[in-house]
Amino acid sequence: MNELSNVSKNLTGQPMFEFLSEIKEAERKGRKIIHFEIGDPSFQTDASVIESAKQSLDRGETHYTDSMGLRELREGVAARIRASLLYEPSVNQILITPANSVIDFTIRCVADPGYEIIYPDPGFSTYESVIKYTGMKGVPIRLKEENGMRMSPEDVEKSITEKTRLIIVNSPSNPTGAVMTEEESKEFARIAKKYEIYLLSDETYAELIYDKKHYSPSVYDACKEYTILLSSFSKAYDMSGWRVGYAVGPEILVKKMGLMLQTIISCLPEFTQRGGVAALRLGKEYFESKMKELRKRRKAITEGLRSIPGVRCLEPEGAFYAFPNIEGTGMKSKEFSRRMFEEGGVALLPGSDFGVAGEGFARLSFGSRTEKEIEEAIQSMKRVLEKP
Repeated sequence: MNELSNVSKNLTGQPMFEFLSEIKEAERKGRKIIHFEIGDPSFQTDASVIESAKQSLDRGETHYTDSMGLRELREGVAARIRASLLYEPSVNQILITPANSVIDFTIRCVADPGYEIIYPDPGFSTYESVIKYTGMKGVPIRLKEENGMRMSPEDVEKSITEKTRLIIVNSPSNPTGAVMTEEESKEFARIAKKYEIYLLSDETYAELIYDKKHYSPSVYDACKEYTILLSSFSKAYDMSGWRVGYAVGPEILVKKMGLMLQTIISCLPEFTQRGGVAALRLGKEYFESKMKELRKRRKAITEGLRSIPGVRCLEPEGAFYAFPNIEGTGMKSKEFSRRMFEEGGVALLPGSDFGVAGEGFARLSFGSRTEKEIEEAIQSMKRVLEKP
């Protein structure tokens, strides 16, 4: 058999998609499963967004587009940033691309194999996956319960060496739901500037914060020197299947990322980007309605998990993930997840899927579940733990 490349051998992907295939197979066989495994909320894409895409298709907008993204969409992103973060990037600083690809493009454009990438642990699995397959050296920063599962700037600065090329921060965090403070945001920006290191700020869930305020380290250089802002339409606008996101960064870097996109997929469809333009026109009422419902679900999942013997849970400050500590159950993360699925019909992810420091935790994505379904799942989990 012909050999595959070392790059392909190092590909790990996202474990949740493999698990999702198993879950779907169980459902095909008639099992009832309560889903908490995948970060895909139950809210539907707004009708105005869908209508915009339909009209685009009706106009015959099914041909090649600018590899950097529709200018109208990039201008909309710039205006959105001006309104929320009080600086306005140029359209040449903006690349329209799925958010996952921003992680890949950034890492490959700022570092060569063997160089170091600092990232949160536990953290979004794509960070580690890309670092591994590209031959970079990952430097995980352990997130601690006593610090609210927030990434410590002090720990980051201590980990910097002459081979460090990129720091990845994520707020609100997937999988922990933690939100960085203003001082932490300022410190990450200071560190990046001091050591002349790129800073990738993953702000996919910035619109989904419950009681605190969102702080972006990008405000300190307006993404002109060292910061790359990553965002997505998937979570904020309930467009996970549309695959529209964006990067904002220094022009020279964003241009190279655009060439990478051009080389791999040429461009994105125009009609999905037209949907993005419409999404950016949605007002505060859209988010207020959604956050009202998410607050109810957050309360139900947090209180429910805290009622389970051997489980403790910080209240998520943003996003729609609960990340309970399950060490008190006496089980490892994978065993806990497997038993809940096989014996309780509850699909959740082991914390270890998000890094070594995720051992002893589990992640439950509650954005797609009603309060009633959450309560049903909690009772099922309790019954599993009551078994000898």
